[in-house]
Amino acid sequence: MYQKTMSYHLFLLAALMLVPAIASAADKPASKKSAKPKAVVEASEPALSPGKHTTQMTAAITALKADMETGRQINGVCAACHGDSGQGGKKGEYPRLAGLDVEYLMDQLKKFKARQRMNLPMFPYTLERELPDEDIVHIAAYLASIKLDTTYPVFKDTDDALTRLLAVEKVLNIPRSEGDVDAGAKLYKYECASCHGSQGLGKRGAPMLSGQYTTYLKRQVDKFIKGERIHDVDMKDPSKDVLNLLKPEEIRDILAFLTTLDD
Repeated sequence: MYQKTMSYHLFLLAALMLVPAIASAADKPASKKSAKPKAVVEASEPALSPGKHTTQMTAAITALKADMETGRQINGVCAACHGDSGQGGKKGEYPRLAGLDVEYLMDQLKKFKARQRMNLPMFPYTLERELPDEDIVHIAAYLASIKLDTTYPVFKDTDDALTRLLAVEKVLNIPRSEGDVDAGAKLYKYECASCHGSQGLGKRGAPMLSGQYTTYLKRQVDKFIKGERIHDVDMKDPSKDVLNLLKPEEIRDILAFLTTLDD
């Protein structure tokens, strides 16, 4: 596991050394904002600002009294797939974990342990001897505390390759996906915002959707529809779950709207 992570870092370091001053002010790629218009959502509830959301998240993490250093060490195992900064990998094959709701992370890890959520790659890492309950608190708090930027920094000429590498690893901005953003905004407002927040930042026990890979979200939606995962634990008749009632093009439009929220 350690060798795999080191090989990954050495590869990226080599690549960075070959590229002069990446993401400088002169050669910084055009902002996605010019390519994908931001939809305006008239939320049915007061929008939870990123600052307020961060404050609430910090309070929740603090209340757990987790050991962040222990969480950082545990993350050394998780990083092989999900990245050192919890940014995910392989364009969504491995989801982003950084900044997700701490209670949601703990709940999902417990579901993996109890085999209530099946995922073969996660199986060996969620055995009791590998991940006791107290460690779930530490790793969930550590991952929830990580903040990923959505724009690349402007580097100084004096910044070395390692500095650039570490900074780039903490940047994640989801590319625009196909779909009607305006239609998706309206659907999201009425069907999703009450649980996931008007800006997709998530709420207590509900995951953040903005900043998550579209391919991963679509894969999970398909699992919910097929009954492989439970979307709404309070829904007695799964056939009436909102995801089962939405048309494929409506789900596509909601996912397209979500890609605008991290700009």
